[in-house]
Amino acid sequence: MSVRLPATSAREAPENLAILLREPFRAMSDEVFERLAARGHGEVRAAHGNVFQYLDDEGTRVVELAQRARMTKQSMASLVEHLETHDYVERITDPTDGRAKLVRATERGREVFAIVRELVAEIDARLVAGLGAAKLEQLRGLLIELDEAL
Repeated sequence: MSVRLPATSAREAPENLAILLREPFRAMSDEVFERLAARGHGEVRAAHGNVFQYLDDEGTRVVELAQRARMTKQSMASLVEHLETHDYVERITDPTDGRAKLVRATERGREVFAIVRELVAEIDARLVAGLGAAKLEQLRGLLIELDEAL
């Protein structure tokens, strides 16, 4: 569900690579949150991806989550608090430092991961059907190279 892009002189060819990367990401993200809502996880919003995508299996400190997401500790703490209130994550004592807390996924949070993995597999199958397996692998390889180049 891409948003109509503005008509500006800046949109002339060649198309801005960042926009070409952003729009498929947005479309896939929209599908993720629609699927989560349909499966009973309507409390999870796009911003909460900043918690889920940077969360280690054994738990992660809020400060580390914030650094990984490139956001303030206060903003991350707010996201974590929302997810904790809705039983997606819990805070546990860090076994390496009893004064610190780790954030880790609860069973409900692990459901979110499972739903997303399921959807990603479906999207990959659609992309293989639309582009072909060889082109999809080429795209993956090019994106890895792009990431390394940047």
